[in-house]
Amino acid sequence: MKKAEFAVVGLGVMGQNLARNIASKGYPVAVYNRTASVTQDFVANFSDDYHLIDTYTYPELIEKLEKPRRILIMVKAGLPVDAVISDIKAFLDPGDILIDGGNSFFEDTERRTIELERESFLFIGAGVSGGEEGALHGPSIMPGGSQAAWRSLQEVFTAIAAKAKDGKPCVDYIGPRGAGHYVKMVHNGIEYAIMQLIAEVYDVLNRGLGLSAEELGHLFEEWNASELASYLIEITSKIFKKRDPESGEPLVNLILDEAQQKGTGKWTSQNAFDLGAPTHTINAAVTSRIISGMKSQRTTAQTLIQGPATSFSGESGVLISAIKHALFASILLAYTQGFGLMHIASDEYGYNLDMQTIAKVWRAGCIIRADLLDDIMQAYQLNSGLDNLLLNDYFRESVTRRQGALRYVLANAIKMGIPVYGLSSALAYFDAYRTGRLPANLIQAQRDYFGAHTYRRLDKEGSFHTDW
Repeated sequence: MKKAEFAVVGLGVMGQNLARNIASKGYPVAVYNRTASVTQDFVANFSDDYHLIDTYTYPELIEKLEKPRRILIMVKAGLPVDAVISDIKAFLDPGDILIDGGNSFFEDTERRTIELERESFLFIGAGVSGGEEGALHGPSIMPGGSQAAWRSLQEVFTAIAAKAKDGKPCVDYIGPRGAGHYVKMVHNGIEYAIMQLIAEVYDVLNRGLGLSAEELGHLFEEWNASELASYLIEITSKIFKKRDPESGEPLVNLILDEAQQKGTGKWTSQNAFDLGAPTHTINAAVTSRIISGMKSQRTTAQTLIQGPATSFSGESGVLISAIKHALFASILLAYTQGFGLMHIASDEYGYNLDMQTIAKVWRAGCIIRADLLDDIMQAYQLNSGLDNLLLNDYFRESVTRRQGALRYVLANAIKMGIPVYGLSSALAYFDAYRTGRLPANLIQAQRDYFGAHTYRRLDKEGSFHTDW
């Protein structure tokens, strides 16, 4: 019997769909799940369409794999990944390859890479984005780790990855050790930010201007045919059009307003604080999800705390047009913050990240895919060492000419008492970055006053302390 060329351990929806994707490209896949019935049902349901080989123990899985064995682990991040690695490595040979395709924290991937290489195994931490449909039809894949392992996986990963409009696969080697999972973490941070920006725009349009879900669906559909074209804008237009089959109401109106999170956005913010990178809008998105979870307190506070009337007195068409431009500028600034963070991390961790490659990999398959990623690619093609996207002519001019619209939207949202933390944080980032002299001089004076922390001067070299 022909041996499998690839294996998938963990048959949740993502694992199953990736196994089907790989098998559909002509690579026989051996599959294993801790619960045997899951393996049995999966193979029974799909073996007529795909070359799938069911296995029920690790020794059986290893026996049915060609060498070097390539094993994709698709289990919950954290201890479950460590448990699988610990249990399976006893049956591996030197040079076999383990791949973690889950949302693992990059520092865990760093540790696992070092530990496994000491035992002569190869390890890849691969960020995989695109959800269930992407896993089946073509995800964006961000592999980091052993270059020898990448060479062995490149053909398979290229076959299963999403293809951009120019036909290029949305996968490439990202960098050593935890680089792949690091880039996936930042991807998710940007995802948090864009989702928050879209949600705030929805709030202004819905509560402030009274646009119905149906009207919003048509508006977002129009926007998706413009410079805002992206996966998240596209699915938002479809969400607004979906109706509850029982009541006939727009389904979005019936969903509880508590945004949950798995932690990857928070990891991005925490890491940005550690590295000293400004990620205003990602941080705002994380904080906004936290306060959304305080539903009972917010419901009580609504009856006790008065705010302004949530009504707009101007020309609605003018505000709608401004919102479109404000959203684009803010999304661009969210990408700017994410790429800025990766620029700093690349030096800090020795990842040698290629920003053009990252933009290329994100152009299709992933959740934050958008037309403007082609422009980001071009910006880094012109200057691979670009410190910040705002230093590129196209992006600087794109935000600069839309800043008036963003300020207009924020002013009106504030007048109406509608929280726009993400949008306002994007503008604050823009204004701070373009300001040559910030008021941090006063903060340094305060620190020196109460703690003798010293300060530096504009007119002299050295460190100074004053007896205030």
